[in-house]
Amino acid sequence: MAVVEQVAAPDAPAPSPVPAPKSLLRRVCRDRTGAVALGVVVFFLLLALAAPLIAALYGKNPTEHYGQNTPGLLSDGGLPIAPNGGISGEFWFGLEPGLGRDVFTQLLYGIRTSLLIAFLSAAVTTTLGVLAGVAVGYLGGITDRLFGFLSNVLLAFPTLLLLLALSPVIQSRLVDPGTAEPAWMQFLVLVLVFSAFGWIPLALSLRATVRSLRERDFVQSARAMGASGFHIVFRELLPNVRAQLLVHATMAVPTFVASEAVLSFLGVGVNEPVPDWGRMISRGSEVFQADPTYMFFPGLALLLFVLAFNLLGDAVRDALDPRAAC
Repeated sequence: MAVVEQVAAPDAPAPSPVPAPKSLLRRVCRDRTGAVALGVVVFFLLLALAAPLIAALYGKNPTEHYGQNTPGLLSDGGLPIAPNGGISGEFWFGLEPGLGRDVFTQLLYGIRTSLLIAFLSAAVTTTLGVLAGVAVGYLGGITDRLFGFLSNVLLAFPTLLLLLALSPVIQSRLVDPGTAEPAWMQFLVLVLVFSAFGWIPLALSLRATVRSLRERDFVQSARAMGASGFHIVFRELLPNVRAQLLVHATMAVPTFVASEAVLSFLGVGVNEPVPDWGRMISRGSEVFQADPTYMFFPGLALLLFVLAFNLLGDAVRDALDPRAAC
């Protein structure tokens, strides 16, 4: 990463702080790919925020079984009778096979599900990564060695298998048997599962950065002037890793969106009736031969969002490179 390279040379000046939001936005928009990616991300965010309003204007909701309640929409086998998955002027993206729910509103509210879990997970993992990485990097010594050993042990675990195993275990501990989990409980479980291991890469990166920064002249000068450890960490070190944190948070969101979709696809993520892209793709894979249209829309939405956010993260990283500030 450009930020790490910037702080790696011991004789270089102190890293530059994060530019002002307007300046950073201008740098991102100079890159045509970054500008397009930013537009796509903003579009998805607006859809998520305005989902209730759009659904009200559209006249549909994501939970009603339109195909089952209205004769002539689904066949005896539960498939949409109209071509292309039931796409029509009344149902813009068609109907869900079996239950007959509206696909368009399912997609709208599925954005809210994915973004809420992803943003909460990114916030928790970033906070844990900062606390652990900066503290360990500054303290060094036995603390640094113990943290390095613990990180290697945690990274040795197969993450996906642990996520699959931990999710139902946590749910069973938080909810009484035979009781359906509320939506907030499902979100909390996924955030806890993602946070259990998601903070480690950032903490390791920050530890290496802070270990380099603590020997720099501006930190040594602060020590010589009698500054406390609290002052050095929050006034000298943290401002010089903000760019690294911003890049990490930007890249973490699409990772968590994809991870949440994978868990829901495998049946241990968000459960019915909460709309979710991963579960829609799972259902679409079951009826793909008879109705390929149903899996097309959530698959395309997930692909576009994750790709756009990853490209935006690359653009932000390049914009924070001091060599790009010209």
